[in-house]
Amino acid sequence: MTFLAILLLLFLLFAGAPFFALIGAIALFGFQSSGYDISGVVNEFTRIAELPILIAIPLFTFAGYLLSESGAPRRLVRVADAIFGGVRGGIGVVALVACALFTMLTGASGVTIVALGAVLLPALRAAGYADRFNFGLLTTSGSLGMLFAPSLPLIIYAVVAQQLDTTVPVSIDDLFIAGILPGLLMLLVLSCYSIYKAPPPKPRQLPKGELRAALWDARYEIPLPFVVVFGVYLRWFAPSEAAAVSALYVLLITTLVRREVSFKALPRVLVEASTLIGAILVILGVSLALTNYLIDAEIPTKLFDWIQIHIQSKWVFLLVLNIFLMIFGMLLEGFPAIVILTPLVLPIAQGFGIDPVHFGIMFVANLQIGLFLPPLGMNLYIASARFGQPVGKLIKASWPFFLLLFGCVLAITYLPWLSLGLLGR
Repeated sequence: MTFLAILLLLFLLFAGAPFFALIGAIALFGFQSSGYDISGVVNEFTRIAELPILIAIPLFTFAGYLLSESGAPRRLVRVADAIFGGVRGGIGVVALVACALFTMLTGASGVTIVALGAVLLPALRAAGYADRFNFGLLTTSGSLGMLFAPSLPLIIYAVVAQQLDTTVPVSIDDLFIAGILPGLLMLLVLSCYSIYKAPPPKPRQLPKGELRAALWDARYEIPLPFVVVFGVYLRWFAPSEAAAVSALYVLLITTLVRREVSFKALPRVLVEASTLIGAILVILGVSLALTNYLIDAEIPTKLFDWIQIHIQSKWVFLLVLNIFLMIFGMLLEGFPAIVILTPLVLPIAQGFGIDPVHFGIMFVANLQIGLFLPPLGMNLYIASARFGQPVGKLIKASWPFFLLLFGCVLAITYLPWLSLGLLGR
């Protein structure tokens, strides 16, 4: 019976069944085969609905969708261009900073490629960058902001990790702070590469007062990430309260102050945001049910025992872990990777003495790379559709950026103070 069930699940997987349905089926089968009441799967949805932290997900998502509908992408690019555009490699740095800011605010790397691609590609070409560099930069930098607050992947990791018996409590506050230095490291490394690959700068004279005008034009968007980060860091409000403040602030700015999103458009934006939110919550519910089964069946403990037999060195384990997370981040595409793999891998990482907050930053950093890792990285196909280029060309263009970011991931992995230093650990 077990063998037939596994074959059926594999058949459904390759037939294109929804991912949440497969996870739910595995959880139901696990509960049934272990003699547990299968109503435990349904009970998980009630339990996650009572988590105070969960309210941050729909509110940040709604705020991100509103920003993507407004003129925020253009204004952010203008600010970055006014600051960096006049120096060698400035336009490349502009593209990286703008993509990181937009992904940070929206929480969706694919949206960043679509929203900013049309603005940044002509600017990079005009600055003299080769198209291979341009496509590589825009394909990979869409995921750069995932380590900066208010990052949805970090929030979801915190939700899942809090269901486990971690050696150190995992809070969204700590994850937001822990992601600052690793995120800046990635941004700095790619910025240096952009400067290195830049053609000689063309003479350029900014209009008088352009920087001031650009900052004034983006005066409503610029404070938002600082309010979230410093508000949480200084304990002025909880992450869920920060999400509520952000959503209300963005709603008022986009509809009443700037009037770039009409009230007629709000239902459509709500539906689009709710579709993503619903998908996240359904996957989260069935995944937590599967997590309970895995814990009851002592699967993580058995995996840890097996790994200890074959891998004694913590440093070798960390390298293998990075490769594992990167590959599965490519296959499972973002949120499913977090909710499925965290219960399996986090207990093993703790067995090797790895701080769960540090592990969360490692996880999301690998996820950033997995999103454009060939051959199945989702951002490769989004960029292919956006720029009208074959996927093979984008894979070749992305390799230098992949190698640089993988080097950053190794630094984040083997230098825990990058993640934990601001937390005083």
